[in-house]
Amino acid sequence: MKCAPFEYVRPTSVDDVLAALAEADGEGKILAGGQSLVPVMALRMARPAVLVDVNRVDGLSALDHAGGNVHVGALVRHQALAAQTLHPLLAEAARHIGHTAVRTRGTAGGSIAHADPAAELPVVAVATGATVTVAGPQGDRWVAAEDLFAGPLMTTLDPGEMVTGVDFPVPTRWGFAEFARRHGDFALVTVVVAEVGGEVRTAVGGVGPVPVRARATRPEELADELSPTGDLHGTADFRRGVAVEMARRAFASAGIREAA
Repeated sequence: MKCAPFEYVRPTSVDDVLAALAEADGEGKILAGGQSLVPVMALRMARPAVLVDVNRVDGLSALDHAGGNVHVGALVRHQALAAQTLHPLLAEAARHIGHTAVRTRGTAGGSIAHADPAAELPVVAVATGATVTVAGPQGDRWVAAEDLFAGPLMTTLDPGEMVTGVDFPVPTRWGFAEFARRHGDFALVTVVVAEVGGEVRTAVGGVGPVPVRARATRPEELADELSPTGDLHGTADFRRGVAVEMARRAFASAGIREAA
């Protein structure tokens, strides 16, 4: 299928992006890597009246260490995340995103804003307690990742706002485990364990409408917290069992026997 007709604009500053979104009056969509948006537009599951291409906006490609965080600009590509050494957990997660073509075009900001509950970066964001920088008509605001994700492919962003970057705390210990049918396929279950500031945090993707921040201190306790739904890829019990196994692997990888 072909996309429905739309107007295309290519601003060069965040202010111009916000102006374009305001003029679109809720009918605009931001285009970054396009790996999530373009397919749904081709299927006409999304029909934005205005497509705002942010690839020429200055200042959105920063990738640097600041204090105990790594700042990732919205336009940082997955391939760059996979290659960097400032945040090893992010590098490991990025290597599991799609295939080379997807990683070359896909962006960190796009993945966070798309809010797929099974995607790797949202799970890492929740596990590490990341903070998302959001630009809007009233200026910048900072949102905890756990508060940004509202449901499958839904966030608390207003139509006139955009993600400009994410600050990921660097964990002292971490573990990442993912189950997919084949490498590069969408993950059925992802578990991330991260020790940040002496606190062990666990997040699970693919078992709910948003990445689940688990409170269990042991992998075997995780099953009681999860309420996944079954689908064509597996039953609820299957996903729950896989989550427990992925948690065992993530905890073992992190060298953590139980959370504090």
